[in-house]
Amino acid sequence: METAQLSPDRLDAQVSRLHDTDAWQHIVTGWERTAPEPSPPASGPGGASRAAYPADWRDLLSVPVDRLIEDSLRTLPARQPQERPLPGRLGAVLPERLHAWRRVGQPDVRPSVHLGYARQILTEWGWQNTPYRLRDARGARCLCGAMLTAHRLGYGSLDTVDRAGAWLITELRSVGWTGLIGPWNRQPGRTAADALGLIDATIRRASLAGH
Repeated sequence: METAQLSPDRLDAQVSRLHDTDAWQHIVTGWERTAPEPSPPASGPGGASRAAYPADWRDLLSVPVDRLIEDSLRTLPARQPQERPLPGRLGAVLPERLHAWRRVGQPDVRPSVHLGYARQILTEWGWQNTPYRLRDARGARCLCGAMLTAHRLGYGSLDTVDRAGAWLITELRSVGWTGLIGPWNRQPGRTAADALGLIDATIRRASLAGH
């Protein structure tokens, strides 16, 4: 799909379909069950509690190495978007196609990292709630517009954009919003602080799941 043809409302519908799949529901409901259970405190002399340690280092091998790596990665915070600065204010209003060169040679990123860049776009270029518009005349973006712009600036593949959007919808469902991202973004009384708060909560949720 050409990125120029992917508008905020089409992205919104696309990530909603991803969120509703059984595979995605397994991701968002299954990661909490795969976290290791805390070890109960062991009683020492006199009934005092002490930390439980393996009697032998070989006991550590009862957990597969890939599981240890996966659990470790889940504890890492999302990488902050500091590698490359955004284009200046002029970049906010330039046609999207003029940013395409920035994608050349860029590696993919996790959805939580992609959302970090979308947050930076909203913070530096502004947030707007004009219906079905990628941006307004000043270059401010809506939530979906910020994710699309982050992709076009080289921060994540289209698949990453879809998964980041599905995490946003997952976070919205957790607070009782049953609609799409766009209507939430356009809700009367919505503020830029609300939008940034939603992204921050979504980044935390996706990061804890290793995404």
